[in-house]
Amino acid sequence: MAYWLMKSEPDVYGIDDLAAEPDGTEHWDGIRNYQVRNMFRDQFAVGDQAFFYHSNTKVPGIVGVMEVVSTAYPDHTAFDPKSGYYDPKSDPENPRWLMLDVRYVRHTERVITLAEMKADPALSEMPLVRRGNRLSVIPVSEAEWAHILELEKRHD
Repeated sequence: MAYWLMKSEPDVYGIDDLAAEPDGTEHWDGIRNYQVRNMFRDQFAVGDQAFFYHSNTKVPGIVGVMEVVSTAYPDHTAFDPKSGYYDPKSDPENPRWLMLDVRYVRHTERVITLAEMKADPALSEMPLVRRGNRLSVIPVSEAEWAHILELEKRHD
């Protein structure tokens, strides 16, 4: 099993939106970065766990846990001219962009903030806290995953 952190802006699609989906399941679409597309294609597997991270908000941070419930498949939004994720160069016969399905597991007991993670020496190697990393999907090591779950229990 692998672990991930997946970012979404809460005013676009947040953890509450995922929790409200039928069966708590929805596709994770709109990825338009080749590195992330390749992770979806080559590294994600059914059963992987992911943190749901709210980005571009007053207090960015981890707000929930999800499970990957499908392998990657073509992102249909790339073919829809009415979609904000439309890519006229993406061909349904040879799709450029992929998505996968995730299922809501739970909200975290509290927001585990970006500031808190940046200040934690145990997370200093995590790509999320390194300067210049702007990917919307980031691998998380097993040790980082376990440490973040421990942080969740701290109520300062």
